[in-house]
Amino acid sequence: MTQPSQPMKKSKEEINALIKDFQLSENMAAQAILVDHYTPLVGSLVMKYSKGGSFHEDLMQIGIIGLLGAIRRYDPELGSTFETFLIPTVIGEIKRYLRDKTWGVHVPRRVKELWTKIKTVVDELTNQYQRSPKVHEIADHLGVSEEEILEAMEMGKSYQAVSVDRSIETGSDGSPVTILDTIGSHEDGYEKVEKRLWLESVLHVLSEREVEILRCTFVEHKSQKETGEYLGISQMHVSRLQKKAIQKLREALSKDGTNIGVTNA
Repeated sequence: MTQPSQPMKKSKEEINALIKDFQLSENMAAQAILVDHYTPLVGSLVMKYSKGGSFHEDLMQIGIIGLLGAIRRYDPELGSTFETFLIPTVIGEIKRYLRDKTWGVHVPRRVKELWTKIKTVVDELTNQYQRSPKVHEIADHLGVSEEEILEAMEMGKSYQAVSVDRSIETGSDGSPVTILDTIGSHEDGYEKVEKRLWLESVLHVLSEREVEILRCTFVEHKSQKETGEYLGISQMHVSRLQKKAIQKLREALSKDGTNIGVTNA
């Protein structure tokens, strides 16, 4: 099977000639040759920062933008090779993108920059001390306060926030379990059960008829007229007994130190 031919490596003079051609005449064909030639190098730089992650394609686009900018700004008269100018240019674009675009929440730029420095210093001090550095050691090394270090480290938790829809494991039935599935939610039913238990604990202060009236009006949601017809008493009598029963409950609950908002119908 025939292997695809690899592009021939171009000399420094050929590269400089293409760059000069583009800079002087906006020769897009020359630019295309340069982009095609250096895309593998850009890809290798991007891989160091993306680690093949989900934002690899985004970083690749940023790397190509850095390449195009380098082609426009490179000055062969300085004597260094184009690669020497290209590599820090592309890395700079990648780092700026990571600093400004991949934080889960808005974070001040000074904190982002400090967070980037902290990560580098932590690695350096870990190698130096053969242990994790302490906050004051990081602060001393960077010439900032411990409070600023702690603030940046806390804000650093917002870097690349994870979606609640992201799968973190597989359930017993083989279905994916997301972060959202593990987050608890407020359940009103617990509060209702608790209030019911409190009421039942003080129902002994009511007469059987008062309990029956409350059951009809609050549990079965009957009107006072319907409750009176059911019990064989007038609507006015139902109203008086209901108010009296509610007042008894309020007093009993107040003595118990409980306030669950018993109201009139």
